[in-house]
Amino acid sequence: MKKSITSGLQLLAFCVAASTSAATSSLADGHLTLEGKKIGVAVVGTQHFWDREAFNGALDTVKKLGGEPVPVDGGRDNQVHADNHDILLNNKVDAVISILGDGAVEPKFEALKTAGIPVFTVDHLSPHGINNTTSDNYYMGTTIGRYMADAIGGKGRVAIFNAFEGALRICGIRSGLWKYVLQDYPQIEIIQPELAEAFANAPEDARKKTLDLLNQHPKGSLDAIHVGCWDQPAIGVVQALEEAGRTEVKVTALDGGPETLEIMAEENSPFVANVAQQPRKIGATAAMNAARFFAGETLLPQTFVEVKPVNGPEEAKAVYKELGYGELK
Repeated sequence: MKKSITSGLQLLAFCVAASTSAATSSLADGHLTLEGKKIGVAVVGTQHFWDREAFNGALDTVKKLGGEPVPVDGGRDNQVHADNHDILLNNKVDAVISILGDGAVEPKFEALKTAGIPVFTVDHLSPHGINNTTSDNYYMGTTIGRYMADAIGGKGRVAIFNAFEGALRICGIRSGLWKYVLQDYPQIEIIQPELAEAFANAPEDARKKTLDLLNQHPKGSLDAIHVGCWDQPAIGVVQALEEAGRTEVKVTALDGGPETLEIMAEENSPFVANVAQQPRKIGATAAMNAARFFAGETLLPQTFVEVKPVNGPEEAKAVYKELGYGELK
């Protein structure tokens, strides 16, 4: 967590400035249409719940607005995802909704822009895009930082799974703001080196790495484990804590998928805090923004979709129900 106060303040200033740019539409949703439009929808992969929900939200909304969706799935390979945009370009789509991805997509976006095809991104801010729809990652990072600090009484030693901070912009924002908040808690120490989870089979990978971590840090020397960008690894973290009899260690993460909310809702769960996103709504909003663009509305660079902070089992149950996942007892 060795960030300078200056860099932290700069990050916070950027956070405030970016948050004020959340776009709102002057058009009623009922007036929007994609009638006669062919809309490419590219997703990096559909293995992860979040990605799949955003993808389906975009597809369903394009159809609802009378458009023809052209879906392509990268199978969680960033280069395949990028190359899929060439397919959409060759298909002469009217617009592209692109969900996630790394820097490999940028030349593809530029080619689409040059061809006069507008690009609407999800969780990937690009200079070649019209608009990026995303959660408020700044709020997510600061909120989970406060929740975790409160859960351990403002002091202790914490570990973080943080494989993607440098690779994905949203992950850098989330973990960076988490670290920034912890500067207000001088008695909290982030254990070094930070842990790096694998994307493939993340729960099992995190379970094994957590067991190794627990062997290195016996009871009384570790107070919390945070997953810096998402929450699938947290499933394995909790499994490891239960397996080792170390459920005094608190767990926090981000995304709030149904599986992790179910774990949080369990009695005496070590998984104490999360921030739930609305991926289906994010994908749907990107499609709505495409329709707004074609209706002649000027969009701001980013549209932020509301997130749901989750602090404790009762809030986990409430958010689970609110997001339409069912009801937990």
